Amino acid sequence: MKKTTLSLFFAFSFLQFMAQSPIGIWKTIDDETQKEKSHIQIYEEGGKLYGKIIKLLGGAKNNICEICEGKYKNKSLEGLVILKNMSSKNNAFEGGTIFDPKSNKEYKCNLQLEAKNKLKVRGFIGFSLIGRTQYWYRVE
Repeated sequence: MKKTTLSLFFAFSFLQFMAQSPIGIWKTIDDETQKEKSHIQIYEEGGKLYGKIIKLLGGAKNNICEICEGKYKNKSLEGLVILKNMSSKNNAFEGGTIFDPKSNKEYKCNLQLEAKNKLKVRGFIGFSLIGRTQYWYRVE
């Protein structure tokens, strides 16, 4: 009985952590067409958050990163790590970068859970006032 109660406690604690964490799979929406674009898997590695494209959806126009440079040039977008080195700070995640394969540019990034299933993603140059915000939605 004690083991069952303890197991349930840890399972509930883990679910609570997941509900307050951006770790999981998120659906992105194209800014211009408003169509679903991709699924991004956010994961923790070495105390920091990272995110990679795991699935392209109907709104995605191309599966190959033709304008990317270096090791991603002409490679599949699926598997591309676009979020890097995000650290937790004051109920948000910051200090990392986000890569936009459409423009082949990397930006500073902040993440903040607006609700359990809504993630505010802010990419910017220099400081946060000059940038763009997207909302990603958790895939259940």
